[in-house]
Amino acid sequence: MERRSVLGGLGLGLAGVASLAAPARAAGKSFTVALIPGLTTDAFYITMHRGAAAAAKALGVDLVFQGAPEFNPVQQVPVLDAVIARKPDALLIAPTDKVQLIKPLQAAYRAGIPVITVDTYIGTGVYQTGSGDADFPLSYIASNNTLGGQMAARALAKELGGKGKVYVSNIQPGVSTTDERTAGFIAEMKKEFPGITVLPTQFNDDDANKAASQAQSVLARNSDLAGVFGANLFSAMGAANGIQQGGASGKVKVVAFDAPQTIIGNIKSGLIDMAIAQHPAEIGWFGVAAAYAHLTGQSIPPAIATGFTIIDKQNVDDPAIQKFVYSA
Repeated sequence: MERRSVLGGLGLGLAGVASLAAPARAAGKSFTVALIPGLTTDAFYITMHRGAAAAAKALGVDLVFQGAPEFNPVQQVPVLDAVIARKPDALLIAPTDKVQLIKPLQAAYRAGIPVITVDTYIGTGVYQTGSGDADFPLSYIASNNTLGGQMAARALAKELGGKGKVYVSNIQPGVSTTDERTAGFIAEMKKEFPGITVLPTQFNDDDANKAASQAQSVLARNSDLAGVFGANLFSAMGAANGIQQGGASGKVKVVAFDAPQTIIGNIKSGLIDMAIAQHPAEIGWFGVAAAYAHLTGQSIPPAIATGFTIIDKQNVDDPAIQKFVYSA
């Protein structure tokens, strides 16, 4: 098991942020922070909401949680517009597209609402540079997804003994998180594991059935396929099911990104070999804490990174690991 936690540069520890709550409430200040997730029905964002709610309670902040049922900019933008109309004191959002959400979020910025992106980002994700049309958010709070992809590559390569054919099952180009996970995975394999051949990435439009079909096709073309990295939940589950349907479970190792209960069950059954778990509750907690710090006149860094935990069959029942499983 490898665990990495980088709680970067907020300048306020957990106790330090919490200690600000009592003076602010005593002074009669009240803030409303809105959190718009990538989608409302996913265990990752539900867990993020819990972390945000815990921070809001500690800091005396009113938290509004509103989103769309699918990870889709067409559905997210009307939700964003409705939230902007409510004029919260600060906005936390997981943008569903790094380009299409720039202009809608500029409307929040022009309305005087501080914007912090969580989990995903707009533009390049590098903010407060003084240049470009997407550098206006105050901060980007998320897992280091490039590092997450690298960790997946190392874990899979170790499982395969440093040789074999693998591919990435991804959703679609243009989603910041999965783009970075894929890039990190491929770069790490090419740099550190020359005995592993990375086949072309398969894009499944976040459809587990399509991911399953693609896995069967890749397996049919490559009978010596050794591993798959699923860059998100549905990619991993779909690919694992496709490998099973192709009669190669156990032979082809599957690494999942994210760790809801479904993935944990699949690890126990052997359908999936390991998962890279993010810490979404930390993302939500630090999102509210950073918004609060800004609203109370403190500076915050333009990027805050949270951690990862690798979950496999050996540690899946460890209580210390169970706390990183996402719960709906």
